[in-house]
Amino acid sequence: MNLHVVALFKFNENYLMDAVELFQNLVKETRKEEGCLQYDLIEDKDNKGTFLMIELWESEEHHNLHNGQDHLLNFRQDASKMIESSTQVYKGFKIY
Repeated sequence: MNLHVVALFKFNENYLMDAVELFQNLVKETRKEEGCLQYDLIEDKDNKGTFLMIELWESEEHHNLHNGQDHLLNFRQDASKMIESSTQVYKGFKIY
């Protein structure tokens, strides 16, 4: 069963260009992963520094493997000093 994930990031406005650069690498590398069906970065149109990562995984197992990938671990480490608040992650299965 496909797993849908939405991650909400809030970056300090002073680091927006750096954040976009980090995201570009993360998206590029993640889209190569087995089981990744969708991995899109969305910037909130009304809230500068707020980003949504819209993800679709073939299975929960594929998402779990993603969580241990070097490019994601590096992103988390590099982004930690730029993020204003804790990242919120929502996971679920399509109902309808």
